[in-house]
Amino acid sequence: MQDILTRLSGIHRPAILVQAGTIGARSYRRGPALRRILGKATLPRSTIVLVQLIDIEADLNARRKKTDAGYNLVRHIEVMIALNAEAAILRETLRDAVT
Repeated sequence: MQDILTRLSGIHRPAILVQAGTIGARSYRRGPALRRILGKATLPRSTIVLVQLIDIEADLNARRKKTDAGYNLVRHIEVMIALNAEAAILRETLRDAVT
């Protein structure tokens, strides 16, 4: 689990994307957001979701950097919001497990 959080801390994106993800995470609704992003009815645990979100975000970022016509800024922000919120859920779960 720590490896996932380490991977997340290594992600560096433009400040505006990070800020949008942070602000949006405050009103994150896990079920609807992940169903829309992942296209799955059954939602896996946060660790599994984070791995999937990291991969999706990396693809979106590569498209952004290439100025790919298929790049979708709204989807990128949505994924950044989910990444922030799911990381917070995982951190809270880890904190609760220690105490």
